Amino acid sequence: MSDLQITQIGPDDEPGLAAWSAVVAASERHELGVHATTATAQEQAVLVRDAGRQRRVVLLAGRVGGETVAAGWLSLRLLDNLDGAEIDVHVRPDVRRRGHGSRMLRRVESVAAAAGRSRFDTRAQWLEGGPADGAGMPGMEFARVHGYRFGIGEVQRELPLPVAADHLARLAAAAAPHHAAYRIRTWSGPVPEDLVAGWLAVSTTLMTEAPAGTVEREDLTADVAAHREAEAAQARQRRTPWHAVALDPSGEVVAQSMLMVPEHDPVFVHQWGTLVRRDHRGHRLGLALKVANLRALQHDLDTEGRRVVTWNAEDNGPMIDINERLGFVATARSADLQKIVAPPR
Repeated sequence: MSDLQITQIGPDDEPGLAAWSAVVAASERHELGVHATTATAQEQAVLVRDAGRQRRVVLLAGRVGGETVAAGWLSLRLLDNLDGAEIDVHVRPDVRRRGHGSRMLRRVESVAAAAGRSRFDTRAQWLEGGPADGAGMPGMEFARVHGYRFGIGEVQRELPLPVAADHLARLAAAAAPHHAAYRIRTWSGPVPEDLVAGWLAVSTTLMTEAPAGTVEREDLTADVAAHREAEAAQARQRRTPWHAVALDPSGEVVAQSMLMVPEHDPVFVHQWGTLVRRDHRGHRLGLALKVANLRALQHDLDTEGRRVVTWNAEDNGPMIDINERLGFVATARSADLQKIVAPPR
């Protein structure tokens, strides 16, 4: 029987946040080694303190004898997906198999249920050499025992930087004849006022446009004010976004791609969403945008020793092809998992 004592961590509890983050980092490194990508305590504190109108974040610490050994994370979207909750649970590797994870998961789920949520989403991760379905992997087996079902498998890929300029030039030249009618625009920082509505119209559909397997999802809400709040939170986290968009002849945003550079992390650059609107596919815009964004990033930032990390669904052939042409290599696997319970009365 677990003797875990669970409490919620406040945004100003710096020792508690540091201990919570240390558990998450130790857990992720245990599963993925050097391929683990973990947010800092300072980044989490920003989300807990002021997540804005888009979502509410809750951090739970599990302690034994005053020592933090388990961590729970809960994110509740407030403008859309109102029946859903994103959750995560970690236990320090040296104290696993004592019931701490199960107890923490039950608490996180109870907080989500109390908030009116009945769709729980989480993820299990393991190194690339493991099976595509995660069978036998600790995180997958833990989730399965607790009622989570496999939704879709993803592969984590990494690209060493800087990418050779001549390689990017060849890729750009090969794609250019296919998108001659479009204009590509890049920038770092917040989305310009003249593009923000169009950028949101495309980016907020990523949840349903990207392959999702059996996972149930809804589009995000295209709310400019909420987006500006999220950008301000990213700045407080000391994260800088790098954007690339494709504009059709009328100037409308029809495709977007984004890199996120965390100041605290000297290794990883995160490739976030890349999406081309359905009625503008077939013009190699996805490749063109990724190349343009990488060129802009490498022009303005010292990327020596860094790696771009991205995730693709196993069956997202077009995006996998683009990433492999750029030079990404597979390093880890994950699975999107979901559990649906009876809605609260």
